[in-house]
Amino acid sequence: MPILTRIRAEYHDSIILMQVAAALLDLPGVEDAAVVMGTPANQEIVAGAGLLTPEVAAARPDDLVIVVRAADEAAGQAALAQAQEILARRGPRTETTAARPKSLAAALHAAPDANLVVISVAGRYAGREARAALDAGRHVLLFSDNVPLEDEIGLKQLAVSKGLLCMGPDAGTAIINGVALGFANAVPRGRVGLVSAAGTGLQAVTTGLARRGAGVSQAIGAGGRDLSEAVGGLMMLQGLQMLQADPQTEVIVLISKPPAPSVAAKVLAAISPAKPTVVCFLGADPGPIEAAGALPATTLAQAAAGAAALAAGGDYYGPLAEMAEASKALIPLAEAARGLLRPGQRSLRGLFTGGTFCYEAQALLQGLPEPVYSNAPLDKARKLEHVVTHPSTDGSEQQALSRPPAQDAVNPPHTTKHPERRPHEVRTQSKDATVVHTIIDLGEDEFTQGRLHPMIDPALRNRRIVEEARDPATAVILLDYVLGYGAHPDPAGASLDALRAAQRVAAEDGRQIVFIASVCGAEADPQPLSEQEAKLRAAGVIVLPDNAAAARLAGLVVALAGNAFENG
Repeated sequence: MPILTRIRAEYHDSIILMQVAAALLDLPGVEDAAVVMGTPANQEIVAGAGLLTPEVAAARPDDLVIVVRAADEAAGQAALAQAQEILARRGPRTETTAARPKSLAAALHAAPDANLVVISVAGRYAGREARAALDAGRHVLLFSDNVPLEDEIGLKQLAVSKGLLCMGPDAGTAIINGVALGFANAVPRGRVGLVSAAGTGLQAVTTGLARRGAGVSQAIGAGGRDLSEAVGGLMMLQGLQMLQADPQTEVIVLISKPPAPSVAAKVLAAISPAKPTVVCFLGADPGPIEAAGALPATTLAQAAAGAAALAAGGDYYGPLAEMAEASKALIPLAEAARGLLRPGQRSLRGLFTGGTFCYEAQALLQGLPEPVYSNAPLDKARKLEHVVTHPSTDGSEQQALSRPPAQDAVNPPHTTKHPERRPHEVRTQSKDATVVHTIIDLGEDEFTQGRLHPMIDPALRNRRIVEEARDPATAVILLDYVLGYGAHPDPAGASLDALRAAQRVAAEDGRQIVFIASVCGAEADPQPLSEQEAKLRAAGVIVLPDNAAAARLAGLVVALAGNAFENG
């Protein structure tokens, strides 16, 4: 299989390049493709995929690298031509090129009234650009990832000293003065202000508010590392202070994956009784939250429901009691789903595109008799981390997170060869041969290096759905779907072929798979919520109103299945 390379001295945004690579992978005869800038980090990714050529190794950071492994020379040349055609179509039009600012200074000169700068450049340059924007007195949404921790700390300290926001790095979601940024959703303006160190967590609560008729004053994305010990919650504290002073904000919601204990204490100490404050620190003890005068939420759905009630002048705990009562309906649903399973089907497989949803599901499933393993675990002892090598399509070896092949529950011995798998894809499983349940965050770095995030391109998860169905132990596949401006235009529709294929694979073995999902979105999104849910239900998926309900149902099904088959 020939590997063809083309190097060009031009720059393109990484999102565009990954979209081009995804398009090439769908072409006939293309086995693998990479379309990246020639940075050392990208060269390592290309090498790991078995695509490194002398031309790629010699490329400079400002060079565009297009490399294709194809079945033959003709297919490879066609792919290279297609890449250039796509890039030409996506490039700026000639008549507007002169007016397009080429630097931050030029952009600020062209738009002197702009008070916020969105930065999406390579991580090593992001700190410089963000610092320039802050020095110019502008708030920053730092979309870039791979920003050094020391840069993040310095930028946030600078922002605090100037009374500004530095959201990020790797801040994918925010809503500022009604303007949706990044992966945000189309939700109404309102009285609830939010600060979140979890992107999909912010989406879940803002869309949950919209479902209950409430709206958002401001939604500030702090960045996933903000509540770490090193960063110290600088942006959550800054955002909290701003919302406390904002006359348009009457209710405040704080959201995070498990924060560092000392940082959580610092944030709780900053809460003021002047405005009701809902705190959703996933997996946290509610005691200290209540002691700080705040209102604890165990789940993202609880945070949305309680905050909406407060914004309407109601009681915080009223809707939470209603949700607890409604959850009783999950029991007969779980019993019916359990009836579809055969003896031996007892495993839960979660395939998540949203990292916060992955965390929340793990927190809710801690009561299962068997522990839940993850590549992004709540409990570090449950981390999927055993490294082995698997052959790629050209015969070279690649590293992947996996159990030893003889114990591989995802790919049992009769299905270990998958020609459709791209060489750089990662299989994840526990090194512990007794593992039963796994929940995977497909947005983690091991899955997204050199490819689009699964919220944008669901191809990787679609293939994983079918792979999981091959495992005779799989009982439930738990999924999340995330809508919004930056997401795939039809996430549910894009998964239908994979869902049908998975059921066919199971049916050929005399089994059924129970699919359970939740959809995070709003009716006003580019992908209307009701349409997405309807597509999944039509495909036989059990759709719940939120991720917590979906996780609880999944846990009930596998718990019932385990008890039934163990007791004979």
